[in-house]
Amino acid sequence: MLSRVADNLYWMSRYLERAEHTARVMGVQLNLMLEQDPRTSDRRWLRTLAALGHSAPAAADAITEHPDPFALARNHALRQVTGGIASARENARQVREQISSEMWEHLNRLFHEVKRIEAAGVWTRQPLDFVSVILESSHLFQGVTDSTMNHGEGWQFIQVGRFIERASATARLLDLYFREFRESLREAMDSGVHMEWIGLLRSCTAFEAYCKVYTADLRPERVAEFLLLNAEFPHSVRFAADSVQRSLDAINEVASSKRSARVAKMAGRLRAGLIFTPLEEIVASLSEFFADIQKQCARIHSAIYEVYITYPIEAAIEA
Repeated sequence: MLSRVADNLYWMSRYLERAEHTARVMGVQLNLMLEQDPRTSDRRWLRTLAALGHSAPAAADAITEHPDPFALARNHALRQVTGGIASARENARQVREQISSEMWEHLNRLFHEVKRIEAAGVWTRQPLDFVSVILESSHLFQGVTDSTMNHGEGWQFIQVGRFIERASATARLLDLYFREFRESLREAMDSGVHMEWIGLLRSCTAFEAYCKVYTADLRPERVAEFLLLNAEFPHSVRFAADSVQRSLDAINEVASSKRSARVAKMAGRLRAGLIFTPLEEIVASLSEFFADIQKQCARIHSAIYEVYITYPIEAAIEA
């Protein structure tokens, strides 16, 4: 596969996953505004900003630097969603011959629908309606992709992009929550903190799935175990790591080179850390563990670029 094609498919998928994640996190926080103490609102929106990759610090003492964190979060999320969908469409446009016509039509329709509702001011007046459109369309696009595209090398790059983005975003979200609410690991939580943990699970579409495994007994260490280590839940870090390794192994079978095998081994290292590290050890050093997941995802991303996207011609000849 041409490196240009791999690059476009990979980023098309990453941008869409990022837009969907942003819309989902914002939707959860907007709903929780009705149930939580308004006095903690600014701190929650600063945390949301940090979870979405904004440079604004999540600490409570940073509130004075941002007099309206909600407006800042709302504007940042809008740019990230609309920009992500526009970038995904542009990447798809450049490889239209590699994707199905149904994929292109759906993504193109979403792009124009987002432009229309953005111009109509829906994000300001009815943000949950905007969020609903993004979530539903993103899920439909994933289904259309899986149903209409040949599951060959190009499809595998789409999977790698989606799940690298998902693993990193989930680890960042977990890190922020556990840093802010680490005391609830040892103390009984009040109703406000209890709602925060429910918000975390909902931000990962995990509340109902968590309750099926652990009932409604909400404990932070079980939340960490579920969102990190559950091999069956699609938004857990373990599920994402399994998917990345599976797809990179499939790509390596086609490429069949030492360089491509190295990338697959890096994904295997991430997966092994999630499988074999005891939960007690993870809980004892959560921040370091979350940070390591994000670093490993960044290293895998860099290795994918070195091996499949920006490799020198000499490397291609040697392979």
